Amino acid sequence: MNTDTSIIGYMEEETSSAKTRTKTTAKKTDKTSAKTTAAKTARTTVKAAKKPASKRTSKPKTAATRTIGETPAPVIKRTSPEQFGRVNVLDITPNAENGLYPARAELGEAFKVTAQVFIEGRTKAGATVSVRNTRGTEKARFPMTCTNPGLDRWEAMVRIGEHSDLKPWDDGYAEIKRQLGEWHIVVEGWEDTYASWLHDAQIKVEVGDDVENALESGAQLLERWAGARDSKLTADDKKTLREAAKTVADKSLDATARLAAATTDAIASLHETNPLRDGLSASNPQRFRVERPKSSFAAWYQFFPRSEGAYFDADGKIVQGTLKTALSGLDRAKAEGFDIVYLPPIFPIGVTNRKGRNNTLIAGPHDPGSPFGIGSELGGHDTVDPLLGTMDDFKAFCAHAHELGLEVALDFALQCSPDHPWVKQHPNWFHTKPDGTIAFAENPPKKYQDIYPIDFNADMEGIEAEVERIMDLWVKAGVTIFRVDNPHTKPVRFWQDVIAAVTKKHPEVLFLAEAFTRPGMMRALSYAGFTQSHCYFPWRNSKEELEEYLAETNGDEGFYQHNTFWPSTPDILTAYLRDNGIAGHAVRAVLAAMGSPSWGIYNGYELIENKQRPGFEEQIDNEKYEVKVRDWDESDKYGIAELLTSLNRIRAEHPACRSYHNLHILPSDDAGVIAFLRQTPAELTGTGKADTVIVVVNLDGHNAHQSIVHIELPDFGFATDKPLKVREELTGREFDWGWDNYVSLAPWADVAHVLTVVED
Repeated sequence: MNTDTSIIGYMEEETSSAKTRTKTTAKKTDKTSAKTTAAKTARTTVKAAKKPASKRTSKPKTAATRTIGETPAPVIKRTSPEQFGRVNVLDITPNAENGLYPARAELGEAFKVTAQVFIEGRTKAGATVSVRNTRGTEKARFPMTCTNPGLDRWEAMVRIGEHSDLKPWDDGYAEIKRQLGEWHIVVEGWEDTYASWLHDAQIKVEVGDDVENALESGAQLLERWAGARDSKLTADDKKTLREAAKTVADKSLDATARLAAATTDAIASLHETNPLRDGLSASNPQRFRVERPKSSFAAWYQFFPRSEGAYFDADGKIVQGTLKTALSGLDRAKAEGFDIVYLPPIFPIGVTNRKGRNNTLIAGPHDPGSPFGIGSELGGHDTVDPLLGTMDDFKAFCAHAHELGLEVALDFALQCSPDHPWVKQHPNWFHTKPDGTIAFAENPPKKYQDIYPIDFNADMEGIEAEVERIMDLWVKAGVTIFRVDNPHTKPVRFWQDVIAAVTKKHPEVLFLAEAFTRPGMMRALSYAGFTQSHCYFPWRNSKEELEEYLAETNGDEGFYQHNTFWPSTPDILTAYLRDNGIAGHAVRAVLAAMGSPSWGIYNGYELIENKQRPGFEEQIDNEKYEVKVRDWDESDKYGIAELLTSLNRIRAEHPACRSYHNLHILPSDDAGVIAFLRQTPAELTGTGKADTVIVVVNLDGHNAHQSIVHIELPDFGFATDKPLKVREELTGREFDWGWDNYVSLAPWADVAHVLTVVED
C-alpha cells in the first residue's frame, strides 16, 4: 500500500467515524442548516436571472446558528500528511530513518509507543494508541499516559496480537501466519472534555461560583458520552453514565452530591478505558513489522554434530559422531529447556591448507579440519559431509528435533576452501592477486589460509541466485533459521536481496547475524532483514558497562536490532569466564538469560570449559579444529546444567521475559552488584495479572557483596502500605520487599536472585 494513500485513507476513515460520533449534536442544527441552504439557493437563482454569476463578488450574509451549551471539539479533516488535526500529535517513537524501515516486534511482544500530544490553552488532551492492520481496521486500542506534562509526552505499552509458542510445522500455525507482516500504529489525540469539565466543576462547586451552569454542562456531557459510538460502551456502561447524568442534573440535590455522581469509581474506570474522545485527531500511521514466534524470544543451544557420540576406540583414536549419534544433543537441549538448536556448517571440509589442532597451519593425518573450510571434491554448500551422514540422515535429524519442539538453525558461512567446486566453476567469484593466486581470508592478526572469501563485484546476481537455491534446499530439509557467519564482510544489499527472496518463498525463515562490528553496519544488517544479532555482551562485564548495554539492548534499539546474549562461543572465551570459574559461568548465564529475550549457550559451558589458548580469546583445543569427546555425566558436579534449565523454565513461565522494551535498571549501592526489573502490565500478559521479574547479580566470582536495592514502588504499581511479596525462583524461598532491600550474594552460595512478584 502506498504510504500517502494509506495516510489519507486513515484521514477519511477518521472523518467518517467522527460524523457518526457527532450525529446527536448535528441533529440540533440540521433544520436551521436546511433553511439556510434553501434560502441561499433561492437568492442565487433570482440573482442569476438578473446578471451573470461570474460577476458576483460577495455572498449573502446569513444569521449564525446559536448553540446552547458548549460545542464539542469537531474532527478536522486532514487531506495531506503534514496537516494538523484538532489535537496535535508529534514526535512518535519508534520511528527510525523517517519511517523508511518499519519497527519490528514479535507477535504478542509488549513494546512502548510514545508521542507528544497537546492542545491549545489549558484544555486537557488525551491520547490513545490504535493498532490497525494494513487495511486500516482497528484491532486493538490502548490508553496512553502522560508521563511528562511539561513536555506533553505520552506513552503506552502495547502489543500486536497474542503471544504464541507454535512452530511453523505445528497444527494451527496457519492462523499465526495470517497475523504476520506489516501493521500500523496510529496515535490518536483528542480533547478530554470530561477531564477539563471535572477540573473546573470541582473548583466552582467548592467556591460556589456559577455552579448551576457547571453541573448542567456536566449532565449534558455525560449524556453525550453515553451516546458516543466511538467509546464502545456496553449497555451497562451507558446506563451508568445516563443515571449519573440524571443525578448531576437533579436540582433537588445539593451541588456536592450532584458532582459526586460524576466522579464515581465506575465513571473513573470508564474514563480510563472507554473515554469520550472529542476532536479525535489521528497521526500519520507508523509502520510495524510483526514477526513470527522466536523472532525475539528465543533460547539457542549450539553443538557440533561430529562431537556428539564421539568416543575413543581401542587404539586411542577418536571416532567422530554422526547426525545419527547427534540426536543426543537434541535430547540434551530439550532437557535444558532450549528451543533452537544451532549447528555449525555440516558440509564437506576441504583438504588443501586444512588447519590442524588449535589452528595450526599443518594438519595431522587424523585432524578433521574446520567446518568453516567449506567444500571438497565431495561437494559444497549443498552437500552433507559424508562423515556425518546423508541428506536423509539430516532430514531425520530435523524430524526428531521437530518432534521435541526444537527448531534447527544451520550455520551459513559464505566462504570456500580451495577445494570447493565453485573455485573451478566460478573463478570470477573470488579475488585474484596480481600473481594469479586467489587471496585467502584474513582478519588481522588472524589468518585463515584454508578459506577463500567471496568477491561480489563481478557477479553478485549470480551469487545471490546460487545462495537462494542452496537455502531453499536446506529449508525443504527442515531448517527454519540460518545463522550467517560474518555477514558484515559482505555487501548489505546482497543480504537484503537474498533474505527478501528466501522469505518471500519461506516467510517462516529467520536469520541470525554473527556480526561483531560497527553500530552502523549492525543496524544496516537489521534493516536488511536479519532477525537477531550476536553482539558485544561477552565483553560487558563491569556494572557500568552492563547497565549501559542492558538499557541499549532493551530500549529503542530493540525495535530494529535484536541482540542475542551468548556468554561464550567457539570463537569467544573471555577473561571473565577464564578467571571466575563456576561462579563466573553462573553469573554470565543469569545475565544472558534475563538480560535479553534472546540468549544462547555453546555446549561445554555445562562442563566449565574455560581454558584459553595462550594469546587468544578463545578456547584451547578448540572444537572448530578437532572432535571433542565429552563425559556429560561430569556436568552434574558443576550445577550449571541445572541452572540453565531453571533459567529457561523461568523465562517460559513469565511474560515479562519476552520483551525488548520493559527493562528498568534499579539503583544499587555496591559497585559489584547489578539489579534490574522487567515488568509487563496486566492487560498485556494474557493472564490478567501484571508480571514482574527482579534480577540481582553479584558480578564478583570470588567475593561476597552486599547491597541495598531500591525500588520506587509507585512507578511499578506496587502498594506502599504493605510488603511486596517476592519468590526466589532459583531456590523457592520467599521474601518481603519494599522500597529499600538488603541483599547479600556470595559466589559459594547464591550468585544471583531471580525474584518474581507474587503479591503486590
